[in-house]
Amino acid sequence: MDKCKIITDETLRETVRHGNSGYPFAYYPENIWQFDFHRIDWHWHYELEFVFVAEGFALCLVGEDKIELQEGCGIFINSGILHRFEAQSSALIPNIVFSPILLAPEKSLIYDKYISPVINASVPYQIFAPHIAWQNHILQILQQIFALQETEKKNELCTMQLLLQIWDILYKQLDLTSASTDFRRFNHKQARLQTMMQYIHDHYAQDITLGKIAESASISKSGALHIFQSGIHISPIAYLIRYRLSQAAGQLCTTQKSVASIAEETGFTSSGYFCRKFRQHYHMSPNAYRRKKTEFI
Repeated sequence: MDKCKIITDETLRETVRHGNSGYPFAYYPENIWQFDFHRIDWHWHYELEFVFVAEGFALCLVGEDKIELQEGCGIFINSGILHRFEAQSSALIPNIVFSPILLAPEKSLIYDKYISPVINASVPYQIFAPHIAWQNHILQILQQIFALQETEKKNELCTMQLLLQIWDILYKQLDLTSASTDFRRFNHKQARLQTMMQYIHDHYAQDITLGKIAESASISKSGALHIFQSGIHISPIAYLIRYRLSQAAGQLCTTQKSVASIAEETGFTSSGYFCRKFRQHYHMSPNAYRRKKTEFI
């Protein structure tokens, strides 16, 4: 069975459409373990996301934070926030992703008074723990929403009622009075991170240095290092190598090119260095990877 994958554009924005224009809501009964490398890799979306750990243990990375989510806990990911999920074993995380305009139309009183303040607050995420009464209430409502999606075909109206209950609790409990400068700064750093990532995606086959990566976002080399480390917890060069390897892996599966040719086309200085890095990342040689991925085609 093919592994699940998270599909993003060059800025890491998730490209999957969640629901449709008439009903921008989607439910996903996912298991992190079924995704490539047992992780739902870095992505962001304009939609809001609520996640519940129904079984197992999940690690959620949001910006500079690493959040351990035990079974029975949950998390709210705000609009536009870069995040990632990891697991060391099977981890069932049913989740819902929906547009803020599902709750109320933009520029309406409800949106301006109750939706926009949360989206624009300095709150990138909110953890829900079952031992805290208001958070447990949200967790219980989330499970009702999940059950509706799995048992009732005509569930939209009840789903909306429950979503508004969750939002009412969230709006009342979050600290929305603090200045949003930290949130804006996070988004500014995220924009620079995405700019540098896009530069790497566009030029990975060329001779790229840390200086060139930093220059693409008009910052210093130390600034680039900090933004990568705080944003996705690896260095720019490590990300470059990982991206080159992913492109090489794709070519191994879809072409008959030699390993040496693929190494050269994806920016590696020698096939020997490429093979060492490939084995470190995929735990097998390029040829073994090609055989494994193409044996059922």
